[in-house]
Amino acid sequence: MAMAVASPISPEHITGLVLAGGRGARMGHVDKGLQLFRGKPLAAHVIERLSGQTGVLAINANRHQSDYAAFNLPVWPDLLPDFPGPLAGLHSGLTHCSTDYLAAAPCDSPLLPRDLVARLAAALIEQRADAAIAVTGEQRHPVFCLLKKTLLPSLTAYLQQDGRKMERWFAAIHTAEVRFDDEAAFSNINTLQELRQLESE
Repeated sequence: MAMAVASPISPEHITGLVLAGGRGARMGHVDKGLQLFRGKPLAAHVIERLSGQTGVLAINANRHQSDYAAFNLPVWPDLLPDFPGPLAGLHSGLTHCSTDYLAAAPCDSPLLPRDLVARLAAALIEQRADAAIAVTGEQRHPVFCLLKKTLLPSLTAYLQQDGRKMERWFAAIHTAEVRFDDEAAFSNINTLQELRQLESE
């Protein structure tokens, strides 16, 4: 069993953000974070796994905000109209957070690693990077990321130029890539069929 990585950044200097601001188009436009998985909303699993990895937690949501508020966490909607994607969620998080760092994870990944933030932080510091993202195999997972608060002007400018692709923005900044072995930990659920399949495993 791999030893836990100690974070070089104190958790109280990191705000955790659950990204639940999407349209859920591939799931019939339901709100993914509120779909039940093993008896609890998907977002509740993500909150539980992120809890303790960061000093505070918040949720990025654009619909059903009263339902998300029931988790007793701040709810930060996108500051840009028309659901421009997860980068808009990161933009809202960086704008609102009062810490030096923002860690994010999507609401539809209930098995995310419990050492996600510590490992991202270790790589960010070691490589003197501005951001860190998770990687499994050949697959990058930019929605699992740790960002410096100082990236807000860069992200704002990118979005103002109608930039939407996460990979392109991360490629333009100093980003550390952190390899994880457990691909299942990054399983994200896009359809109700995938939700039922993961639940039965």
